[in-house]
Amino acid sequence: MAKIQKQERESFAQIARKLNPAGELLEFRTLKGGVSASTTYIEVTEREGGAISRYVVRQHGEADLQRDPDIARHEFELVQQLERHGVAVAEPVLYDQSCDILPSPYMVAAFIEGCAELQPQQAVHYAEQLGDELANIHRVAISRAELPFLTDMYAAVADKLRSTPDRPDDSLSEGVIREALNKAWPSLQRNEGAILHGDYWPGNVLWKDGAIAAVIDWEDAAWGDPLSDVSNARLELLWSYGEEAMEAFTRQYRTDMPNLAYQSLPYWDLCAALRPASRLSSWGLEPDVERVMRKRHACFVAQALANRQ
Repeated sequence: MAKIQKQERESFAQIARKLNPAGELLEFRTLKGGVSASTTYIEVTEREGGAISRYVVRQHGEADLQRDPDIARHEFELVQQLERHGVAVAEPVLYDQSCDILPSPYMVAAFIEGCAELQPQQAVHYAEQLGDELANIHRVAISRAELPFLTDMYAAVADKLRSTPDRPDDSLSEGVIREALNKAWPSLQRNEGAILHGDYWPGNVLWKDGAIAAVIDWEDAAWGDPLSDVSNARLELLWSYGEEAMEAFTRQYRTDMPNLAYQSLPYWDLCAALRPASRLSSWGLEPDVERVMRKRHACFVAQALANRQ
């Protein structure tokens, strides 16, 4: 164990020197909460008693690397663009895909003080801010050609609809959802494409003093209809904050983005509802929590089916 820790320290000390040739590693520790990537907090100082700089090192997981071997570079370039356009993100500092220091590619970003708010007391107010920030992301004026590596969300959904499981998860209405989407998808009204976060939910947003400090974890970013992000966030907010907050988020987003066509929102809601099918039971949830999530998911699906046009 001591040998492994010594090797890890030397690896992060090398990263510290990449960040600052005169830099010295003061501290490193693993941050909890990473699922698709591992994150490590590091402190670097230029000299003894000098100013301390703080960073987060993100190592992408095997699934993401199989999907995109250049994901560290791509995420770095994306977050750079987002920062230039005023989106609240952690400043990207460097990336390294050589695997010379760490066993997998990594990206380094400035450390942002803040924490995720999964059950805030002022849930409606927080949800409205989440709606504002998502609109900011979708308003970023950048062309598809500038970010050609982003996944095409329309193609991703079409692929998922073609990949019908042998046993649909009817406990989450998978069969009904797939039937509705397969009928509507070929002629579904589409909005102009935009940058999508791909996993916009309260766990990927850091807050400080009641305001959003940064939107993090961009490895699932894609390109497509903004309503894809909206619907994913709607379901996640229903689970985390409740129905009133979900509706407040939606109203705020629609106020900020009045020129979008929202007729297809129920279908994007169904796309979002399809994501946990055959997976929810493997998320390690407490039985009472899973029971509530299933109940709210059923209400979400019923509302989407009823609101189809």
